Amino acid sequence: MRFQETLLEGRLIERYKRFLADVELDTGEVVTAHCANPGAMMGLKEPGCRVYLSRATNPNRKLKYNWEFVEVAAGGGPRQLIGINTSRPNLLVAEALADERLAPFAGYERVRPEVKYGRNSRVDFLLEKDGEPPCYLEVKNCHLMREAGFAEFPDCVAARSAKHLYELADMVAEGARAALVYVIQMDAERFDVARDIDPAYDKAFRHALAAGVESYAYVCRITPQEVAIDRPVEIVTPR
Repeated sequence: MRFQETLLEGRLIERYKRFLADVELDTGEVVTAHCANPGAMMGLKEPGCRVYLSRATNPNRKLKYNWEFVEVAAGGGPRQLIGINTSRPNLLVAEALADERLAPFAGYERVRPEVKYGRNSRVDFLLEKDGEPPCYLEVKNCHLMREAGFAEFPDCVAARSAKHLYELADMVAEGARAALVYVIQMDAERFDVARDIDPAYDKAFRHALAAGVESYAYVCRITPQEVAIDRPVEIVTPR
């Protein structure tokens, strides 16, 4: 996914009220950007961090900028760009599905986003092919790295995400295929669930795996010009 305009660079002043971030641009102008990330953002919101903003495409929106990337030495590793915009992963997966760059999901004839299922939920994508069971595909954004090269999810208690895991397991029990895709918006070599942060999510994840839900993790290639799903990495959670 290429950005239509050059991203604006600056320094983070403060992230506050979860969805707001004040940034001093390199021009000296101070702006308030939308932070599309409800998580804890550990290690990614320190004042003075270098950040990258995109312009909002809706001219009527109150906040004219979106916080896209932060540049930090995550987990004590080398400095790198990390994507914090949680609205991007679904777009990245949709793009990769259309290009058939996600091998486990190649060959489906129809891809439908935001389909109702389960107990008053919506699955991110429903993949369909005549003569085959449907595939319920849930996408999660990952931006937590407490050890160099080791990505984790979630970075805070994620009750809604845990609920989705049980519902995916129910879909498998009904004869469908179900899968999780963790989109790691940074460079990493392996992935695991942050069970110390949310033991309930870890329990739900293990239940889903035991029920036959598939899980995949992909790191992204990130530059100030584009972000795209790059390659799969190992998920190390024991079954």
